[in-house]
Amino acid sequence: MSEMQDYKSSLADPASRKFETFSYLPEMTDAQVRDQVQYIVDKGWDPAVEHVEPEHAFDHYWYMWKLPLFGETDVDRILGEVEACHKAHPKNHVRLIGYDNLAQSKGTEMVVYRGKTV
Repeated sequence: MSEMQDYKSSLADPASRKFETFSYLPEMTDAQVRDQVQYIVDKGWDPAVEHVEPEHAFDHYWYMWKLPLFGETDVDRILGEVEACHKAHPKNHVRLIGYDNLAQSKGTEMVVYRGKTV
């Protein structure tokens, strides 16, 4: 049996904080992010983009970027909205959500861009 690894994460060190499952993995490449967006589309989930200042990332409320992209199936358009949000708010964390409207819950969410911590 392998030994469990302790992930050093604390409120006092904003750069160490983890967000969702993917944050425990190495940073995804553009191709891997694209694959995740394709997965959201393939599942029929509605994509939505949110952002927040790093110091408020553990609050329950993140700002919504525009309206969710209801029924959007164009991966490039979805990635374009993620990029537009990042350009408009370069210091903020930006995450992509795949909302499962049948289960009425998030099917997935991932931080695509991590904001700069002070």
